[in-house]
Amino acid sequence: MKQGTAQGNEPDATVIEDEPTAVDPLGDGDRLAADQAKKNYAKVGSARPTTLLYTYGPGAVIDLPHFTIMPVGLDDWERIWRRRDSAPVTVHAPRLLETVQLMLGHQVGELRRFPWQPTRPGRRREGDDLGVPARIFPQWLRCTGCDLLAPVSRFVAGYSNTHPYRPDQAVFEHLDCPGRGRRRSGSRPTGSAGRKQGKRRSPCVPARYLLACPTGHLDEFPYDWWVHEGAHCTKAPNPELEMRDTSQRGATAIISCRACGASRPMSQAQGEEGRSRLPRCRGRHPHLGIFDPQGCQAEPRVMLVGASNLWFATTQSIIDMPRLDPAEVERDRVAALGRALGEDRETVGEDVPMARMLLKRGDAEAVGLLGLSNAELIGLLRKLAAPAESEEARLRRREEWNPVDLLVPEWNYLQQEPSGERHEDPASGLVVSPRRLGEMPSGVDRVLAVDRLRKVNAVLGFTRIDDFDRIDDTGARLVPLARGGCPTWVPATEDRGEGIFLQLDEQAVAAWEARVLVSPLWAAHREAHRRNVERRFSETAKEVNPDERFVPPRYWLVHTLAHALIREMAMSSGYGAASISERIYAWVASKSRPAAAGMLLTTTASDSDGTLGGLVALSAPDRLAQVVDAALTRMMRCSSDPVCTRRVPQDPEDFLHGAACHCCTMVSETSCERANRFLDRRLVVPLTGGYTVDGRTVTSADLAFFRDVRLG
Repeated sequence: MKQGTAQGNEPDATVIEDEPTAVDPLGDGDRLAADQAKKNYAKVGSARPTTLLYTYGPGAVIDLPHFTIMPVGLDDWERIWRRRDSAPVTVHAPRLLETVQLMLGHQVGELRRFPWQPTRPGRRREGDDLGVPARIFPQWLRCTGCDLLAPVSRFVAGYSNTHPYRPDQAVFEHLDCPGRGRRRSGSRPTGSAGRKQGKRRSPCVPARYLLACPTGHLDEFPYDWWVHEGAHCTKAPNPELEMRDTSQRGATAIISCRACGASRPMSQAQGEEGRSRLPRCRGRHPHLGIFDPQGCQAEPRVMLVGASNLWFATTQSIIDMPRLDPAEVERDRVAALGRALGEDRETVGEDVPMARMLLKRGDAEAVGLLGLSNAELIGLLRKLAAPAESEEARLRRREEWNPVDLLVPEWNYLQQEPSGERHEDPASGLVVSPRRLGEMPSGVDRVLAVDRLRKVNAVLGFTRIDDFDRIDDTGARLVPLARGGCPTWVPATEDRGEGIFLQLDEQAVAAWEARVLVSPLWAAHREAHRRNVERRFSETAKEVNPDERFVPPRYWLVHTLAHALIREMAMSSGYGAASISERIYAWVASKSRPAAAGMLLTTTASDSDGTLGGLVALSAPDRLAQVVDAALTRMMRCSSDPVCTRRVPQDPEDFLHGAACHCCTMVSETSCERANRFLDRRLVVPLTGGYTVDGRTVTSADLAFFRDVRLG
């Protein structure tokens, strides 16, 4: 029997069960495929690549219509590719790969796409053998008909998933469910009523409680242990449990043992006091199918299956642009040479003729090396044979790494004036066009239209309980994607789209920044950030210096302006505001990088929707001037004024924004790279009235970068 086709053009989820005797849809699908049966045991749902990257990647819990699953680690993805002869599809992004290697180790050799391929017309079942492997998790289910709480193996006889085109119909059912009436009476109805009741099939849903710890472990909640308060049932070795809900808020379930009558509410597991009643963390990583051999000393806590802090992806992304640094260009050439030589690199040595012969068989980047001289090729061969960077040196570089380092090459390339009206780089596919400023407000220095771009995203791991930027012991808290903690590849996606690059005048920004740094408003924002770090960082994180995590005033300026432009452009570009995202280049000068103050507003998608041209059309001089002017004017008013205008964080407040709210400045989470933090309209345009800091009223107009904006 053949496997079924998943819905939509997205990667599929394939279930791998812990117990081979319970449910093995992938194995069943392979066996059915041999019999050419059109069934659908292997596929249970679908998800978009961006969802699997940012929201529901390996280790997360995905809520399907009838049960929940967890994408497993990268070790199990290999068996998916082994089902066909072709090799996994890789993503070429050297700059991003270097960053991944810096974070995870030099054993990471490539970025791979998800195991999926689009179907072609007339080939609806093409790609059915691919999909993202996952396991049922949590594996405790509750019958909706009689409240029976049991492992999935109890309900395996009621598992059905056979429709070839409807993987969403996969469901576990409790066969011969007696219903709540029989359970309460304790007797079995007789006659026709009993026969009718005996044929009842009740769907089962996941038991919604889990145990998680700050170091990233996740485990099933020990219901049997909990209801018997750490002991065993005195009436039966494997007693039946049930889960009943009350009408109260919070943890409303009550767990009961049908054998001995013991009962205990889940509310006792909540809060600081409830943590002391929970068992020790077992150090389990269910996505890897392993337990930490060293155990875990962290204090676990109860979490719901759908909790938003159950999984935080740690990702890195780049806009693919040509390399300008000679050292980076040389590293790319050495990598291309290494790919072409493969296992023959030791045999080649410094044999240039043999190296040229192998380069002819390589990829396009390797073929491009044939134009180098013999001396240049020998230099690359020697670099390739040189010892690799030591692990100690890599860890030292990682300690010194700053996320800004990933943006600096992009900023440097965007500073180059395009060589023509439409300059295209064949390697990256980037297309940029210069634009005149037109009647742009004073302070905007330069505009580029990015007609076509490629954004590459990779997931490195994930954290639980606390987001990655809320911890400081990244080496210990980052949950790995593969067993052993050393993946040889990581999942990556490619998005293509368009954008507009705006650069502010550096001299004007520096002069404005000097005024802001000595203002009472900036002192209030800095103190609020310190309070925020002290209260909201992970309780298990190392000590951090709040000032090192605080962004400079120019970031607030560019970030707030970017939000205003996103909201304004959405009204004219044909894209929704949630489809336009920002990439902020704003940092002060240092020994390793020049100062930057600019933004790249983009819209990208994994298909052609990101290249419709609606955003680039707004880069025309007169049109963009109108958009910027309208955005600045609109920013001067807010329907929440005067409350929004006067907002300044004062002790004990610790919010990271000033005169900004969802009515005037904040945008969708898909658009903002900082979760709507570090925003203040006062720093961009003059606002009416003033603000109060430490009992003093200060005028807002003095801090505006665009001081000549007038209300229309």
